[in-house]
Amino acid sequence: MTEIQLGYGRRMQNFAFDDSRFQVLEADPTNEKPLTDVEIGAAFSDAIESPSIDDLFSAGDSVLIVVSDATRATGSAQIINLLVRRLIQASVAPSDIAIIFATGIHRRVTDEEKIELLTPFIAQRVRTIHHDAYDSEALVSLGVTDGGIPVEVNRALKVFSQVILTGAIGFHYFAGFTGGRKSICPGLASAQTIEATHMLALDFESGARRAGVATGKLDGNAVNEECERVAALIDLRFSVNAVVDQRGRVVRVYAGHWRAAHRAGCEEYLATHSVGIDERRDLVIVSCGGAPWDINLIQAHKALEMAAQATNEGGTIVLLAECSNGLGRADFLKWFGEYDSRALAARLRERYEVNGQTAWSLLTKAERHTIFLISELPDEQVRRMRMIPVHSLEEVTNQIHNAARGFILPRGAALLPAHNTGPGFK
Repeated sequence: MTEIQLGYGRRMQNFAFDDSRFQVLEADPTNEKPLTDVEIGAAFSDAIESPSIDDLFSAGDSVLIVVSDATRATGSAQIINLLVRRLIQASVAPSDIAIIFATGIHRRVTDEEKIELLTPFIAQRVRTIHHDAYDSEALVSLGVTDGGIPVEVNRALKVFSQVILTGAIGFHYFAGFTGGRKSICPGLASAQTIEATHMLALDFESGARRAGVATGKLDGNAVNEECERVAALIDLRFSVNAVVDQRGRVVRVYAGHWRAAHRAGCEEYLATHSVGIDERRDLVIVSCGGAPWDINLIQAHKALEMAAQATNEGGTIVLLAECSNGLGRADFLKWFGEYDSRALAARLRERYEVNGQTAWSLLTKAERHTIFLISELPDEQVRRMRMIPVHSLEEVTNQIHNAARGFILPRGAALLPAHNTGPGFK
């Protein structure tokens, strides 16, 4: 027997398995050597399709740095510290620097999270701004995109003379990848703009995902392309996107032009975080990778998306997701009152909401697979979402077929199981 540790919140769960029965799917760990401050600083200088950061900022500039919230690991503590120091070296006054949290429609960042995201040194010395996608007074209209999407964003993006995007590159189940333009839309957009861009993921005529919208895909992906159009309306001076390891440490940095640097990072991420499989299997055990990837059910769904791509129709998925912050939205369960996913799609067509699409995506998986959820959520909530609540790996292994061949995904959201005929198969 072989034993593996699977992330569960800030803890680990041990799983002993027969390696003739299970195959562990993970990225090559040799690609994940944490970067030093010097190496990250060098990326700021040797920027992608952009001058060095030192040539872009000077005295008199007011600089807004966009930072992701606590629902994702971005290496922000290390990166923001280095960015602020570099700006000060370029003669930007500390009083002219501010940080805004790109929360989208998520909740406000707590004081404790702010310290963890920025370090106590930065949190105490640099002004921070909180985004509220529903606060019309804090938003400004930029018209409409060529695709007809009304654009409203946080007013701070126009108040400051320079804007720097930061974030992390990872897979996203309908935007293709995280990071880059997503720091603006949905990160700092209004609820109306977020809904208008995200609903492009669905084909309401067929009740299915829109063609071209897929994990690991940017070109031809209507959601990504519209979010890029929104970001292009902002004068973005510089960007820093990281790739982090399972402990949240920065292992890659792509700095420079907001679109070019992001796309370069996505291309390499796809190459290093896809694993070929010859066939789907009847059983997949998947961990989100622990906190913050399993901070709530909405975030944990991203790992479920990856697991489903490696699971046979009618097969079983075991998802480890602590969900210490619950569902992620207090009203998330309301979508599971519908009879099935087609009824839910029809409801979304009449009145679309972003989290309704996540519920639809989860429900389509629960209709195709048996899903056991190991979490801290109340059992009745798990059952309402059409999943089976369990509380340990030992409990679930007593309920599944002992002969089924399977896969184990230790970092579900960070790995794309790609059929050997090509990546991103459905």
